[in-house]
Amino acid sequence: MFYFLSKAFDFLIMPLSVVFFILIYSFFTKNTRHRKLAVGLAIVLLGLASNSYLVTKAINAWEPRFVNLSEVRETYDVGILLSGGLITMSTPRQDHPSVGNHGDRILQTYLLYKHGKIKKILITGTSGELLMAKKQGETRQAAELLASWGVPANDILFEERARNTRENAVFSGRILNKMFPSGKYLLITSAFHMRRSAGCFEKMGIQIDPFPADFRGGYNRLTVHSMIPDPDAFAYFCMLWHEFVGYMAYKAVGYC
Repeated sequence: MFYFLSKAFDFLIMPLSVVFFILIYSFFTKNTRHRKLAVGLAIVLLGLASNSYLVTKAINAWEPRFVNLSEVRETYDVGILLSGGLITMSTPRQDHPSVGNHGDRILQTYLLYKHGKIKKILITGTSGELLMAKKQGETRQAAELLASWGVPANDILFEERARNTRENAVFSGRILNKMFPSGKYLLITSAFHMRRSAGCFEKMGIQIDPFPADFRGGYNRLTVHSMIPDPDAFAYFCMLWHEFVGYMAYKAVGYC
């Protein structure tokens, strides 16, 4: 139930949905003053949410610090790789995978393995039923890519039931506790998603160290160009807002 309610709530509070509802109100209200205020509010919200300087500043404040490979001092029993955007699933390849928007997670996982920082890789997350039945889901395609880079198949593990971050932690935890009790675990996911992910695993009693990847923030300077509405900035703001609301919702129900 939480899964479906969260999806519905997510749609209602997304920035574009909020602006849409405000404009719908302005169209139907008979109060001229309210109509002008609604249109003005919609314009202001769109302007702020598409300002690359402000959005980058917010993302930099939200994402954790970058971790260099040289800073990873220990060797971990398992690197936990969260799926979701690793592979482009809209146009699945027949003979080779194509990395998605968050494909950097795969690269960082591979580099950690290559440099001896992790012994095993656990890829967690589910895909559509048809792809899962054919063993062509995202986890399998990510594993195929890792194998093509030289990672032995017996060093790649799968958890293919999780539909969200909470379930990533629940189902992965069962595997880790069974196969690697008292092991050391390194969590690999997008930087903007690390707060919620780490919180979920720790809530399940799984002690992890974070290794953020796929950073969306970075160098930021106020310029004339940065003040011009940018569709990419708006997309990043929607991503950040989705993650912030998701984190607060998980906090409210005790998931992280």
